[in-house]
Amino acid sequence: MALAAQDDDTRRRIETTLFVPDPAPALAPESYGSFEPTPGVVAERISYGTEFGMRIPAILYRPARAAARKAPGIIVVNGHGGDKYAWYSPYTGMLYAKAGAFVITYDPIGEGERNAERKSVTRQHDIPVPPEEMGRRMGGLMINDVRQAVSYLSQRPEVDPGRIAAVGYSMGSFVLGITCAIETRLHSCVLVGGGNLDDPGGYWDRSNHTMCQAIPYKSLMFLGDRGAELYHLHAQRGGTFIFNGTADGVVTSEALGPQGFFEDLRRRTIARHGGDKNVFEFGFEPGAGHRPYFVTRPVALWLERQLHFPNWTEAAIAKMPETHIGEWARRERVYIEPAYNTEIREAGVRALGSAIPGVAREQLNAVPLHRWKRDKDRFVYESWITYAKAATQSSLLKGRTP
Repeated sequence: MALAAQDDDTRRRIETTLFVPDPAPALAPESYGSFEPTPGVVAERISYGTEFGMRIPAILYRPARAAARKAPGIIVVNGHGGDKYAWYSPYTGMLYAKAGAFVITYDPIGEGERNAERKSVTRQHDIPVPPEEMGRRMGGLMINDVRQAVSYLSQRPEVDPGRIAAVGYSMGSFVLGITCAIETRLHSCVLVGGGNLDDPGGYWDRSNHTMCQAIPYKSLMFLGDRGAELYHLHAQRGGTFIFNGTADGVVTSEALGPQGFFEDLRRRTIARHGGDKNVFEFGFEPGAGHRPYFVTRPVALWLERQLHFPNWTEAAIAKMPETHIGEWARRERVYIEPAYNTEIREAGVRALGSAIPGVAREQLNAVPLHRWKRDKDRFVYESWITYAKAATQSSLLKGRTP
Protein backbone atom coordinates (compact mmCIF):
# COMPACT_ATOMS: atom_id res chain seq x y z
CA MET A 1 0.00 0.00 0.00
CA ALA A 2 1.33 3.46 -0.92
CA LEU A 3 2.29 5.61 2.07
CA ALA A 4 -0.40 8.25 1.46
CA ALA A 5 -3.08 5.57 1.13
CA GLN A 6 -1.77 3.87 4.28
CA ASP A 7 -2.03 7.14 6.20
CA ASP A 8 -5.57 7.69 4.92
CA ASP A 9 -6.49 4.19 6.01
CA THR A 10 -5.07 4.87 9.49
CA ARG A 11 -7.07 8.09 9.77
CA ARG A 12 -10.25 6.28 8.78
CA ARG A 13 -9.62 3.56 11.35
CA ILE A 14 -9.11 6.16 14.09
CA GLU A 15 -12.37 7.86 13.06
CA THR A 16 -14.26 4.56 13.03
CA THR A 17 -12.86 3.45 16.39
CA LEU A 18 -13.99 6.70 18.02
CA PHE A 19 -17.29 6.94 16.12
CA VAL A 20 -16.39 10.29 14.57
CA PRO A 21 -19.37 11.10 12.31
CA ASP A 22 -18.87 10.52 8.59
CA PRO A 23 -20.19 12.41 6.77
CA ALA A 24 -19.88 15.43 9.05
CA PRO A 25 -23.13 16.74 10.57
CA ALA A 26 -24.85 19.69 8.92
CA LEU A 27 -23.29 22.94 10.07
CA ALA A 28 -26.44 25.12 9.84
CA PRO A 29 -24.82 28.15 11.55
CA GLU A 30 -26.98 30.68 13.39
CA SER A 31 -26.08 34.17 14.62
CA TYR A 32 -27.57 35.87 17.69
CA GLY A 33 -25.98 39.30 17.49
CA SER A 34 -22.67 40.72 18.64
CA PHE A 35 -20.95 43.09 21.07
CA GLU A 36 -17.60 44.89 21.29
CA PRO A 37 -15.70 43.64 24.38
CA THR A 38 -12.74 45.92 23.72
CA PRO A 39 -12.03 48.58 21.09
CA GLY A 40 -11.21 47.04 17.73
CA VAL A 41 -12.68 43.60 18.55
CA VAL A 42 -16.18 42.30 17.81
CA ALA A 43 -17.55 39.20 19.59
CA GLU A 44 -20.26 37.37 17.65
CA ARG A 45 -22.72 35.07 19.42
CA ILE A 46 -23.22 31.97 17.27
CA SER A 47 -24.11 28.29 17.24
CA TYR A 48 -23.62 25.50 14.72
CA GLY A 49 -24.43 21.81 14.40
CA THR A 50 -22.75 18.73 15.81
CA GLU A 51 -23.73 15.06 15.90
CA PHE A 52 -27.25 13.73 16.57
CA GLY A 53 -28.73 17.03 15.38
CA MET A 54 -27.38 18.83 18.46
CA ARG A 55 -25.76 22.27 18.51
CA ILE A 56 -22.61 23.97 19.82
CA PRO A 57 -22.88 27.47 21.35
CA ALA A 58 -19.82 29.60 20.65
CA ILE A 59 -18.34 33.08 20.69
CA LEU A 60 -16.38 34.20 17.64
CA TYR A 61 -13.89 37.03 18.22
CA ARG A 62 -12.86 38.99 15.13
CA PRO A 63 -11.29 42.30 14.16
CA ALA A 64 -13.79 45.15 13.98
CA ARG A 65 -12.33 46.27 10.65
CA ALA A 66 -11.91 43.95 7.69
CA ALA A 67 -8.32 43.41 6.58
CA ALA A 68 -7.08 43.84 3.03
CA ARG A 69 -6.51 40.10 2.78
CA LYS A 70 -8.17 37.07 4.30
CA ALA A 71 -7.58 36.46 7.98
CA PRO A 72 -6.21 33.39 9.78
CA GLY A 73 -8.47 31.43 12.12
CA ILE A 74 -7.86 29.94 15.59
CA ILE A 75 -9.92 27.40 17.55
CA VAL A 76 -9.59 27.25 21.35
CA VAL A 77 -10.05 23.76 22.87
CA ASN A 78 -10.55 23.90 26.64
CA GLY A 79 -9.19 21.87 29.51
CA HIS A 80 -11.34 20.00 32.05
CA GLY A 81 -14.04 22.24 33.47
CA GLY A 82 -13.22 24.94 30.94
CA ASP A 83 -15.54 26.48 28.38
CA LYS A 84 -16.02 29.75 26.52
CA TYR A 85 -16.47 31.48 29.91
CA ALA A 86 -13.07 30.36 31.31
CA TRP A 87 -10.77 33.38 31.69
CA TYR A 88 -8.35 32.23 29.00
CA SER A 89 -11.07 31.82 26.36
CA PRO A 90 -12.08 35.49 26.01
CA TYR A 91 -8.48 36.56 26.70
CA THR A 92 -7.25 34.40 23.81
CA GLY A 93 -10.10 35.58 21.61
CA MET A 94 -9.45 39.28 22.16
CA LEU A 95 -5.65 38.94 22.05
CA TYR A 96 -5.53 37.21 18.69
CA ALA A 97 -8.44 39.19 17.22
CA LYS A 98 -6.27 42.26 17.85
CA ALA A 99 -3.62 40.42 15.82
CA GLY A 100 -6.14 40.14 12.99
CA ALA A 101 -7.41 36.56 13.50
CA PHE A 102 -10.91 35.09 13.77
CA VAL A 103 -11.00 33.09 17.03
CA ILE A 104 -13.67 30.55 18.03
CA THR A 105 -14.28 29.63 21.68
CA TYR A 106 -17.03 27.12 22.44
CA ASP A 107 -18.58 25.07 25.23
CA PRO A 108 -17.50 21.41 25.47
CA ILE A 109 -20.31 18.97 26.18
CA GLY A 110 -21.61 19.32 29.76
CA GLU A 111 -20.21 22.82 30.32
CA GLY A 112 -21.74 26.29 29.99
CA GLU A 113 -24.70 26.34 27.66
CA ARG A 114 -24.28 22.61 27.07
CA ASN A 115 -25.11 22.05 30.73
CA ALA A 116 -28.75 21.73 31.83
CA GLU A 117 -28.21 24.36 34.55
CA ARG A 118 -25.94 26.52 32.35
CA LYS A 119 -23.12 26.00 34.85
CA SER A 120 -19.36 25.84 34.29
CA VAL A 121 -16.64 23.71 35.92
CA THR A 122 -19.06 20.77 36.16
CA ARG A 123 -16.79 18.16 34.48
CA GLN A 124 -20.00 16.39 33.53
CA HIS A 125 -18.29 14.65 30.63
CA ASP A 126 -16.04 12.84 33.16
CA ILE A 127 -18.95 10.83 34.61
CA PRO A 128 -18.37 7.13 33.73
CA VAL A 129 -21.17 5.77 31.55
CA PRO A 130 -21.05 2.08 30.57
CA PRO A 131 -20.38 0.31 28.29
CA GLU A 132 -16.81 1.10 27.21
CA GLU A 133 -18.06 2.18 23.78
CA MET A 134 -19.59 5.27 25.39
CA GLY A 135 -16.10 6.51 26.25
CA ARG A 136 -15.00 6.06 22.65
CA ARG A 137 -18.08 7.98 21.54
CA MET A 138 -17.26 10.78 23.99
CA GLY A 139 -13.79 11.08 22.50
CA GLY A 140 -15.31 11.10 19.02
CA LEU A 141 -17.75 13.86 19.97
CA MET A 142 -14.93 16.08 21.21
CA ILE A 143 -12.98 15.49 18.02
CA ASN A 144 -16.05 16.21 15.90
CA ASP A 145 -16.69 19.45 17.81
CA VAL A 146 -13.24 20.70 16.78
CA ARG A 147 -13.84 19.67 13.17
CA GLN A 148 -17.14 21.54 13.12
CA ALA A 149 -15.31 24.67 14.26
CA VAL A 150 -12.90 24.19 11.34
CA SER A 151 -15.91 23.93 9.03
CA TYR A 152 -17.45 27.07 10.51
CA LEU A 153 -14.28 29.13 10.05
CA SER A 154 -13.73 27.72 6.56
CA GLN A 155 -17.13 28.92 5.37
CA ARG A 156 -16.57 32.50 6.61
CA PRO A 157 -15.64 34.58 3.54
CA GLU A 158 -13.21 36.69 5.61
CA VAL A 159 -11.14 33.65 6.70
CA ASP A 160 -8.35 31.94 4.76
CA PRO A 161 -9.22 28.21 5.02
CA GLY A 162 -5.55 27.38 4.51
CA ARG A 163 -4.49 29.29 7.66
CA ILE A 164 -6.57 27.76 10.45
CA ALA A 165 -4.93 26.69 13.71
CA ALA A 166 -6.20 24.92 16.82
CA VAL A 167 -4.81 25.46 20.32
CA GLY A 168 -5.61 23.05 23.17
CA TYR A 169 -4.96 23.12 26.91
CA SER A 170 -4.79 20.04 29.17
CA MET A 171 -7.74 17.87 28.09
CA GLY A 172 -7.79 20.06 24.99
CA SER A 173 -4.19 19.04 24.27
CA PHE A 174 -5.27 15.40 24.36
CA VAL A 175 -8.24 16.06 22.07
CA LEU A 176 -5.96 17.83 19.60
CA GLY A 177 -3.36 15.10 19.89
CA ILE A 178 -5.82 12.93 17.99
CA THR A 179 -7.79 15.55 16.05
CA CYS A 180 -4.72 17.13 14.49
CA ALA A 181 -3.69 13.69 13.25
CA ILE A 182 -6.92 13.17 11.27
CA GLU A 183 -8.18 16.70 10.46
CA THR A 184 -6.04 17.60 7.47
CA ARG A 185 -7.68 21.03 7.02
CA LEU A 186 -5.84 22.32 10.10
CA HIS A 187 -2.71 24.23 9.17
CA SER A 188 -1.14 24.41 12.65
CA CYS A 189 -1.72 22.95 16.11
CA VAL A 190 -0.54 23.99 19.58
CA LEU A 191 -0.72 21.58 22.52
CA VAL A 192 -0.08 22.97 26.04
CA GLY A 193 -0.46 21.34 29.43
CA GLY A 194 0.10 17.96 27.77
CA GLY A 195 1.08 16.63 24.36
CA ASN A 196 2.95 13.75 26.02
CA LEU A 197 1.29 10.98 24.05
CA ASP A 198 2.97 8.15 25.89
CA ASP A 199 3.31 4.38 26.11
CA PRO A 200 0.85 1.74 27.41
CA GLY A 201 0.20 2.29 31.11
CA GLY A 202 1.36 5.90 30.89
CA TYR A 203 -0.30 9.13 31.98
CA TRP A 204 -3.20 9.09 29.51
CA ASP A 205 -3.98 5.38 29.87
CA ARG A 206 -4.06 5.80 33.67
CA SER A 207 -6.13 8.98 33.58
CA ASN A 208 -9.01 9.19 36.05
CA HIS A 209 -10.91 10.94 33.27
CA THR A 210 -11.85 7.67 31.66
CA MET A 211 -14.60 8.89 29.33
CA CYS A 212 -12.74 11.62 27.50
CA GLN A 213 -9.12 10.44 27.88
CA ALA A 214 -8.27 6.92 29.08
CA ILE A 215 -10.84 4.94 27.08
CA PRO A 216 -10.29 6.83 23.80
CA TYR A 217 -6.51 6.60 24.11
CA LYS A 218 -6.50 2.90 25.02
CA SER A 219 -8.74 2.21 22.03
CA LEU A 220 -5.93 3.35 19.72
CA MET A 221 -3.53 0.57 20.79
CA PHE A 222 -3.78 -0.79 17.22
CA LEU A 223 -1.50 2.08 16.14
CA GLY A 224 1.46 0.43 17.86
CA ASP A 225 3.67 3.32 18.99
CA ARG A 226 0.68 5.62 19.43
CA GLY A 227 2.62 8.82 20.07
CA ALA A 228 4.98 8.41 17.11
CA GLU A 229 2.18 7.35 14.78
CA LEU A 230 -0.14 10.20 15.74
CA TYR A 231 2.62 12.77 15.47
CA HIS A 232 3.67 11.31 12.10
CA LEU A 233 0.12 12.04 10.93
CA HIS A 234 0.40 15.54 12.46
CA ALA A 235 3.53 16.09 10.36
CA GLN A 236 1.74 14.95 7.22
CA ARG A 237 -0.80 17.73 7.90
CA GLY A 238 1.47 20.59 9.02
CA GLY A 239 3.28 22.08 12.02
CA THR A 240 2.68 21.28 15.71
CA PHE A 241 4.11 23.05 18.75
CA ILE A 242 4.06 21.51 22.24
CA PHE A 243 4.75 23.88 25.13
CA ASN A 244 4.71 23.07 28.84
CA GLY A 245 6.02 24.14 32.21
CA THR A 246 8.84 22.11 33.68
CA ALA A 247 6.83 21.82 36.93
CA ASP A 248 3.63 20.57 35.27
CA GLY A 249 2.69 17.21 36.80
CA VAL A 250 1.16 16.05 33.52
CA VAL A 251 4.58 15.92 31.85
CA THR A 252 6.82 15.44 34.89
CA SER A 253 5.05 12.11 35.39
CA GLU A 254 7.11 10.67 32.53
CA ALA A 255 10.01 8.45 33.59
CA LEU A 256 12.50 10.24 31.32
CA GLY A 257 11.42 13.66 32.61
CA PRO A 258 9.82 16.26 30.34
CA GLN A 259 12.88 17.08 28.22
CA GLY A 260 13.99 13.48 27.82
CA PHE A 261 10.47 12.27 27.08
CA PHE A 262 9.87 14.71 24.23
CA GLU A 263 13.36 14.23 22.80
CA ASP A 264 12.75 10.47 22.67
CA LEU A 265 9.24 10.87 21.22
CA ARG A 266 10.54 13.26 18.57
CA ARG A 267 13.33 10.82 17.63
CA ARG A 268 10.79 8.00 17.21
CA THR A 269 8.46 10.24 15.21
CA ILE A 270 11.26 11.27 12.84
CA ALA A 271 12.09 7.59 12.32
CA ARG A 272 8.44 6.82 11.55
CA HIS A 273 8.02 9.91 9.36
CA GLY A 274 11.20 9.35 7.40
CA GLY A 275 12.59 12.80 8.18
CA ASP A 276 12.07 15.80 10.42
CA LYS A 277 9.88 17.91 8.09
CA ASN A 278 6.92 19.25 10.13
CA VAL A 279 7.71 16.91 13.04
CA PHE A 280 6.54 18.62 16.23
CA GLU A 281 8.61 21.26 17.99
CA PHE A 282 8.55 21.59 21.77
CA GLY A 283 9.56 24.01 24.49
CA PHE A 284 9.25 24.73 28.21
CA GLU A 285 8.81 27.54 30.69
CA PRO A 286 11.20 26.80 33.58
CA GLY A 287 9.61 26.33 36.99
CA ALA A 288 6.04 26.83 35.75
CA GLY A 289 3.11 24.46 36.11
CA HIS A 290 -0.15 23.61 34.34
CA ARG A 291 -1.15 26.66 32.30
CA PRO A 292 -2.81 27.73 29.00
CA TYR A 293 0.46 28.83 27.42
CA PHE A 294 -1.11 29.82 24.11
CA VAL A 295 -1.65 33.31 25.59
CA THR A 296 2.11 33.70 26.16
CA ARG A 297 4.86 35.19 24.00
CA PRO A 298 6.67 31.96 22.94
CA VAL A 299 3.48 30.45 21.52
CA ALA A 300 2.39 33.73 19.91
CA LEU A 301 5.76 33.93 18.15
CA TRP A 302 5.39 30.38 16.85
CA LEU A 303 1.84 31.07 15.64
CA GLU A 304 3.00 34.24 13.89
CA ARG A 305 5.53 32.18 11.92
CA GLN A 306 2.75 29.78 10.91
CA LEU A 307 -0.22 32.08 10.32
CA HIS A 308 1.30 35.49 9.51
CA PHE A 309 -1.09 37.69 11.47
CA PRO A 310 -2.20 40.81 9.57
CA ASN A 311 -1.52 43.17 12.50
CA TRP A 312 1.58 41.60 14.08
CA THR A 313 5.19 40.83 13.27
CA GLU A 314 7.74 38.82 15.23
CA ALA A 315 9.53 42.04 16.12
CA ALA A 316 6.31 43.60 17.41
CA ILE A 317 5.45 40.51 19.48
CA ALA A 318 8.92 40.55 21.04
CA LYS A 319 8.29 44.11 22.31
CA MET A 320 4.72 43.68 23.53
CA PRO A 321 4.01 44.08 27.26
CA GLU A 322 2.78 41.23 29.43
CA THR A 323 -0.04 40.89 31.96
CA HIS A 324 0.25 38.96 35.22
CA ILE A 325 -2.99 36.99 35.17
CA GLY A 326 -3.45 36.69 38.93
CA GLU A 327 -3.27 40.46 39.35
CA TRP A 328 -5.42 40.98 36.24
CA ALA A 329 -8.09 38.58 37.50
CA ARG A 330 -8.32 40.36 40.86
CA ARG A 331 -8.50 43.75 39.19
CA GLU A 332 -11.07 42.71 36.56
CA ARG A 333 -13.01 40.46 38.96
CA VAL A 334 -12.48 37.44 36.73
CA TYR A 335 -13.01 33.96 38.18
CA ILE A 336 -10.20 31.41 38.17
CA GLU A 337 -10.99 27.96 39.54
CA PRO A 338 -9.42 27.81 43.05
CA ALA A 339 -7.23 24.78 42.35
CA TYR A 340 -5.67 26.69 39.45
CA ASN A 341 -5.59 30.12 41.10
CA THR A 342 -2.00 29.74 42.28
CA GLU A 343 1.23 31.33 41.14
CA ILE A 344 2.67 28.09 39.78
CA ARG A 345 -0.52 27.44 37.80
CA GLU A 346 -2.85 29.80 35.95
CA ALA A 347 -2.56 32.83 38.24
CA GLY A 348 1.15 32.98 37.46
CA VAL A 349 0.70 33.23 33.69
CA ARG A 350 2.46 36.18 32.06
CA ALA A 351 0.01 36.68 29.20
CA LEU A 352 0.96 38.63 26.15
CA GLY A 353 -0.62 42.06 25.77
CA SER A 354 -2.17 44.64 28.03
CA ALA A 355 -5.52 46.43 28.40
CA ILE A 356 -7.43 43.19 27.76
CA PRO A 357 -10.62 43.57 29.82
CA GLY A 358 -12.48 40.98 31.83
CA VAL A 359 -15.83 40.10 30.25
CA ALA A 360 -18.96 39.55 32.35
CA ARG A 361 -20.35 36.04 32.19
CA GLU A 362 -23.77 37.14 30.90
CA GLN A 363 -22.13 38.76 27.90
CA LEU A 364 -20.63 35.41 26.94
CA ASN A 365 -23.97 33.63 26.64
CA ALA A 366 -24.26 32.77 22.95
CA VAL A 367 -27.92 31.73 22.69
CA PRO A 368 -30.74 34.02 23.90
CA LEU A 369 -32.29 32.48 27.01
CA HIS A 370 -35.75 32.04 25.47
CA ARG A 371 -34.23 30.26 22.46
CA TRP A 372 -32.01 28.13 24.69
CA LYS A 373 -34.96 27.07 26.85
CA ARG A 374 -37.02 26.23 23.78
CA ASP A 375 -34.20 24.20 22.19
CA LYS A 376 -32.54 22.97 25.38
CA ASP A 377 -32.55 19.32 24.30
CA ARG A 378 -30.37 20.23 21.33
CA PHE A 379 -27.59 21.53 23.58
CA VAL A 380 -27.25 19.64 26.85
CA TYR A 381 -25.20 16.65 28.00
CA GLU A 382 -28.21 14.55 29.02
CA SER A 383 -29.59 14.60 25.48
CA TRP A 384 -26.27 13.54 24.01
CA ILE A 385 -26.05 10.65 26.49
CA THR A 386 -29.53 9.49 25.44
CA TYR A 387 -28.63 9.60 21.75
CA ALA A 388 -25.23 7.98 22.27
CA LYS A 389 -26.71 5.15 24.36
CA ALA A 390 -29.26 4.46 21.64
CA ALA A 391 -26.52 4.42 18.99
CA THR A 392 -24.39 2.14 21.18
CA GLN A 393 -27.28 -0.28 21.70
CA SER A 394 -27.90 -0.33 17.98
CA SER A 395 -24.27 -1.08 17.20
CA LEU A 396 -24.14 -3.83 19.83
CA LEU A 397 -27.24 -5.44 18.32
CA LYS A 398 -25.59 -5.34 14.92
CA GLY A 399 -22.41 -6.80 16.38
CA ARG A 400 -20.35 -3.85 15.16
CA THR A 401 -16.68 -3.83 16.02
CA PRO A 402 -14.37 -1.05 14.85
